[in-house]
Formats: sequence, structure tokens, C-alpha cells
Amino acid sequence: MNASTENQPSGSLDSLKWGVVFLLLAGAVWGNYAFGEESVLIRAVAVVIAIAVAGLVAVQTEKGRTALAFAKESRTEIRKVVWPTRQEAIQTTGIVLVATLFMSLLLWGLDSILFWVVGFITGIQV
Repeated sequence: MNASTENQPSGSLDSLKWGVVFLLLAGAVWGNYAFGEESVLIRAVAVVIAIAVAGLVAVQTEKGRTALAFAKESRTEIRKVVWPTRQEAIQTTGIVLVATLFMSLLLWGLDSILFWVVGFITGIQV
């Protein structure tokens, strides 16, 4: 047997699991709408439970396991990030604000000059 033949049953089972996930999420939306007269707390808890169960079913699929592994690796990478200090963040924000102000004034000036030139050439003054 080759690899593609061995993965067939798992693929069809994954499709079934994704169908269950879709039905659970659709049921949560429908239930929230259908039981609109019930307490908001009860509906919210029911929706959270349905989403949690759908998530647990989704994690049992190949794509779900891959997504979970990706999330764990991402969390590990986030821990490696060196975040700027408050002073560095304030200085960087100041630089961005000054650069934005400078560019806006430059573009405003160029726009005014072009507006004047076009008005001079066409003879239309506003």
C-alpha cells in the first residue's frame, strides 16, 4: 500500500468531523436565535459550550492538530520577542508623528503648487 491509500479513511473521517463542527456551530447560532427569550447568561454559556465542543472535535482532525501545533510554536516564538521599553516606544512614536507631520506638510505644499499651476494653465481660478 502506498501513502495515499492509507490516508483515505482518515480523510473521509476528517470530513465527517468537520461536518460535525459545522453543525455544532450552526446549532449554536440557531439556538441563540431560537431561544431569544431565555436568559442571556444561559444562551451565552450554551454558545460557549458549543464552541468548546466544536473546537475539541476540530482538534481531532489532521488540520486541527496542525493548527494546534502552529499555535504552540507561535506562543514559543512570542516568548522570544524582545519588547521595547516604555521610553523606546515613546521615542519611536514621536519619530513617527514628526515624520507624518513633515510628509503631510510636504504633500500639502506640492498639492497647493500643482493646484495653482493647473489653475494658471487652464485659466480657471477658484
